[in-house]
Parts: sequence; structure tokens; C-alpha cells
Amino acid sequence: MEFRSLGTSEVKISPIIMGTWQAGKEMWVGIDDSETTKALRAAFEAGITTIDTAEYYGNGHSESVIGEALADVREQVVYATKVFSNHLKYEQVMEACHRSLKNLKTDYIDLYQIHWPAGSWGTEHVPIEETMGALNDLKAQGKIRAIGVSNFSRAQLEEATGYGRIDSLQPPYSLFWRQVEKDARPYCVQNNITILAYSPMAQGLLTGKFGPNHKFDRGDHRSKNKLFKPENYERVQQALGRLRPIAERNGISLGQLALAWIIAQPGNCAIAGARNAEQVRQNAKAGGILLSPADLDEIDHIGRSVTNHLDDNPVMWEF
Repeated sequence: MEFRSLGTSEVKISPIIMGTWQAGKEMWVGIDDSETTKALRAAFEAGITTIDTAEYYGNGHSESVIGEALADVREQVVYATKVFSNHLKYEQVMEACHRSLKNLKTDYIDLYQIHWPAGSWGTEHVPIEETMGALNDLKAQGKIRAIGVSNFSRAQLEEATGYGRIDSLQPPYSLFWRQVEKDARPYCVQNNITILAYSPMAQGLLTGKFGPNHKFDRGDHRSKNKLFKPENYERVQQALGRLRPIAERNGISLGQLALAWIIAQPGNCAIAGARNAEQVRQNAKAGGILLSPADLDEIDHIGRSVTNHLDDNPVMWEF
């Protein structure tokens, strides 16, 4: 896996990034810390050297599991974590960052991101100037190496860049969820802002493992995903049927096809979650897959058979 530059920073990241929302356990079912630890070690061994997490994931639990699992190889990995939208005042950002540093057992964070814009999920509105002031100070102190934002629109991203360098945007982005292409992606490409696509396999849909009548366990947040609504889910299943022959002729899985398509887009990396070591190893293989221009075009067309029927709301869930 060839490393890529994170925006204009000195941070080098793997094109496939390990996502760890599930490691926090909250809003997920059947997650085991020991399996998460094995998955993190497998990621490192397979060349996935970038790990994405957040203070919100299990109230720091995800960060703590990562800190324990990778302490001995800290200098060889990249940690990306996030401050939630209820901690965006200057002092709150400072306190949140120091909690994350403690959880991750490190004295610096490679990429520190604003998880959601101020005011999201009923939180207080804090001027972006104040939040960016804290992030710039943390960067000057060497506590963080680069600044990123997550779930920001183009307008919000442009406002933030007025107060400091933003090196990454983390939006939901997959073959089946592509609102960012209409909004922030052109700005990111023009300004060398790396896109870290989360849910690049549409929370498992693009692996093909969910059949026509799938029901989630109680407590699994994916049951609220708009793509699982009946009118969308039927189109998803039809699209998967058209994607399977492309995966088969390339000798790869549907999930690997979805990841390879994402990282083939300009300035894109993909954040892929995993419950166990084998899933991580399969995800890592996508980092070396090169799809032909014809395949990329066909995949793009199939994806639009789903996304053309969605509205422009970038939030995937109806909580």
C-alpha cells in the first residue's frame, strides 16, 4: 500500500484507513475488545497504518482500546481522532484533546478533527473562529499535527479555512451515498484537502452480506440508515446484482470493489470499519487494486441507480 499525503501536511496516511466506531461498542451489537485488539494488530501488519477514532465512540472507549493495542508501534502509525460538537468552545477543545491524548497513550495526535459542525444534534452554536483558534494553538504547541473537519458542507468548510489550514474533510461517501460530489468535493480537489470517506461500504451494504429480508438486532444503529428503507433497499439489491459480475471478473469481493472505487477518486482515502482480523486483511487488499477506466465508469453508473433517488440531506440516519 503506497502512502498518501494528508492535504498539505507532513502526515502520510494509508489509502485504506481503519475505522473504529464499532470499537466504542455503543450503538453496536456483538463487539468484543479482544477481537478489536486483534483487528488493530492485523491492520498494522497488513499496512493499514492510519486509525480513525473519536472521543464520541463509546465516550473514549474506542480511543483507549487503540491506545492499548498499538502502544508499542505508536511511532509507526497515524492517529486521527475527533472532538464532538458539544465540546467546541476554546477550553472545551483543549480539555477534549488532552483526554484523547491520555486515552491514546500518546503525546501528539496526527490529525485532530471537528466531528460535527457546532449546533449539530442539538448542541450549542460556537463560532468556528473560536474552535479554530483552539485547534491552531494545539497545533502550535505540537499536540496535533494537522486539522480536519467531518460532516461539514462546502460553505462550512470554506468558513473554517478562513481561520486556518484544513487538511481533510471526512464525509459519508460510497457508491450508494454521494452527496459530497455535488457539494464539497470540488472545493477539496481545488484546495488540496484530502477526503477521508467514511462508510465507503455503506455500513456493510456494499459487501453484499445483507439479503433482501435482512433485519438488524435491537440496538444496532444501522436499522436507522436511510438506505435500508424499503424503497431504497430494493434498488440497492438490484445494484448489487449488477456489481457482482464486475467483482468476479476482477477476482475480488464486492466490499473490495467498493473500496477500490472510492480510493480511485481524486484525493480520496477510505475509512473501513472491521469487527475482526480477517475483515481487516480483506479490506487491506483493496489498497492494491487498480480498476480499469471501463470498470470505474460502469461502477459509477450502477451506483447512480441508487443515489439518483435520494435527497440531498447528507446525514445517513433517521435517529
